[in-house]
Amino acid sequence: MPKKQTIDEILSTEIKRDIAERYFSFRKLIEEDTMDLAEKIRQYSFILQKRISFDLIRIYILLRDETLIQAFLTLVNLDQKLFYDPYLAESPTITQRVFERQMFSGFTRAGRFKNFFLACYENLYFNTKIYQKKIAELRDEQDMIVEEIKEFYANNDLSAIMGFLHRLGNEETCGCMQGGMETGLVEGLDQKLRIGPPPPIEQVMTVIPPLSEPAAIRSKLKKLAGQAYDRQRPEFLKMFAWGNAPGDRRE
Repeated sequence: MPKKQTIDEILSTEIKRDIAERYFSFRKLIEEDTMDLAEKIRQYSFILQKRISFDLIRIYILLRDETLIQAFLTLVNLDQKLFYDPYLAESPTITQRVFERQMFSGFTRAGRFKNFFLACYENLYFNTKIYQKKIAELRDEQDMIVEEIKEFYANNDLSAIMGFLHRLGNEETCGCMQGGMETGLVEGLDQKLRIGPPPPIEQVMTVIPPLSEPAAIRSKLKKLAGQAYDRQRPEFLKMFAWGNAPGDRRE
């Protein structure tokens, strides 16, 4: 017949269980917040790869000329050639993919080309603003998790907890926190259970600076579009002839 527990033993067991549950519950909350952050980073990275990359690739193909591309990047406040590769302008497959289901408006081929270029930049500006807002939200979440971790370890010193449990239960064990008070054991357990802060957002996502507002640089964009139109290949410009695009519409 098992020995009946004393009141002290019952209280000791309950206290140990409560400490363990609180420790691992708080730890689990931090881990869940970290996983949520990682998932949002994955989702927002997809936004960058899909929307912003397509906007930029269309612009690169429209400009085609390296000098014009560099002038564009300087004008809009981009200091790096995101998603740029000289092969882009020469690849019919990529061109077909990124221009698929695009709508062109205007009465002349040159007008349709220029209007589409302006529309591409407006889309890029809009999508970048959304992306930058999401980046700011992710930074706030990352900072919050860092503070949660600091608070967690300030309130949950594992050495102190193990010492308290050891004194409370003497030679008894405590479920998943069992073990002697050897320094090496406590340090090893502390390292094994330690939660590291998530990396800074800048290390895991591309940070894009604020772009120039479309209205403020519209005339310069139109000038770039005109120069690009004059340097484009005739076979590419056929796309902007009336009736050659599935999204054609008259204004």
